[in-house]
Amino acid sequence: MKGQLKAPRIIDALIPILFLIVLLIINIRVFGTDSLSGSNQMVLIFSAIVAASIAIFRLGFTWEELQVGIIKSISSAMSSILILFLIGALAGTWLLSGIVPAMIYYGLQVLSPEIFLFAACIICSVVSVATGSSWTTVATVGVALLGIGKALGFEEGIIGGAIISGAYFGDKMSPLSDTTNLAPAMAGTDLFTHIRYMAKTTVPSMIITLLLFIVIGLNYETAGSVDSVKAISDVISAKFNVTGWLFVVPVVVIVMIVKKVAAVPALLSGAILGGIFALIFQPDIIALIANDSGSYAYLGFKAVMMSLYGEISILTDNDVVNDLLVTRGMGGMLNTIWLIICAMVLGGIMEESGMLRVLAEAVIRKVHSIGSLIASTAATCVFFNVTTSDQYLAILVPGRMYADVYRKRGLAPENLSRTLEDSATVTSVLVPWNTCGATQASVLGVATLAYAPYCFFNIISPFMTILYGYLKIGIHYREPEEELA
Repeated sequence: MKGQLKAPRIIDALIPILFLIVLLIINIRVFGTDSLSGSNQMVLIFSAIVAASIAIFRLGFTWEELQVGIIKSISSAMSSILILFLIGALAGTWLLSGIVPAMIYYGLQVLSPEIFLFAACIICSVVSVATGSSWTTVATVGVALLGIGKALGFEEGIIGGAIISGAYFGDKMSPLSDTTNLAPAMAGTDLFTHIRYMAKTTVPSMIITLLLFIVIGLNYETAGSVDSVKAISDVISAKFNVTGWLFVVPVVVIVMIVKKVAAVPALLSGAILGGIFALIFQPDIIALIANDSGSYAYLGFKAVMMSLYGEISILTDNDVVNDLLVTRGMGGMLNTIWLIICAMVLGGIMEESGMLRVLAEAVIRKVHSIGSLIASTAATCVFFNVTTSDQYLAILVPGRMYADVYRKRGLAPENLSRTLEDSATVTSVLVPWNTCGATQASVLGVATLAYAPYCFFNIISPFMTILYGYLKIGIHYREPEEELA
């Protein structure tokens, strides 16, 4: 059957993409922020049907062949799906145990509105460098910082932008990050050469980002006054047993990740420890959530299980605090997982049928200068983030595509690895149906399109790497012996 296949044309590959874009625009206008509840998923399925129809009726593929690509694509996202479930469980037990409320309580004591956005970005940067994981950073300290920011009177989108900007800066610069290891592996350079070279674009991007958050913080009219912040702190301390011992759990999780424990066992340990600490420190909250009679062991088991799998909320007489003390557990991640699976179906069909490859090859043929090569690489990475919905594929596929082109142009491989990270890693979180964008929106409870305009670091990074390319700033060339090899 393979011998009878036709090569896809550019128009074949563009039809499903244009269909997806048009339908998503209509969908978002009709459903708004509710589009993630199912309508975006259906748009992706309809786009996959269009792509499959072209592949079968014009290119000669069978459904069985396309299904192989779909299964491979979904399989590549399974680790992300497992992590999503565990983040939901961790969020539940960390609320039940008082860990997140304690973070909010202490954060309100030291963070003022003027410096909050700047501080939130720095804090997330430090934690993400230490852990190598933007996802873990957002799901732990990011959730607490969101609560603090809301209490201070900031809009959710701006807070989310500061959190994600810091988390992705740290993720890029950490030797523990999987994407920071993947990019040099695809380009053919070593990890620390990649990090040193990437700092040339990443640090200036972060400096601009921090300056923007300082300016916004100094000029932002927050609704949170000193009195309202004190009221929130008082409500939290009255409802929970706030103690420094609760911070043992996040410290353990961070240490595990720094020690290179995989994300799944580290997050699972954090969720279980959260449940144990809830039983030790929050007997009143246990009784409130269980809402039943029986022994403390029975109530504790019921409350911890509820926090792991489902929605729990802790009501107070303060509406702002009520918004902070809600979590949805594993069940709350199902819409996001549904979105990821639908996106991977479309990506799998496009990859297996060769439609993505033909689009990428068309871009490469237009490349003439170093600047246009780097710009094309960045654009291709963004394109794959949009179409395959996975940041790893957005690094892997362009990395394979462009490695030989960079070598023939006499460019050192760290030029490619830096461009992959500056464009693929950071823009993934700006796409609502990408695994990263869908995950962070779900974890923070803030729509992707609400926080995306304020993710200054993520927006600036690809433009910074393109600017360096056109101005030929910090471009490394291969040594003569490398070119001969």
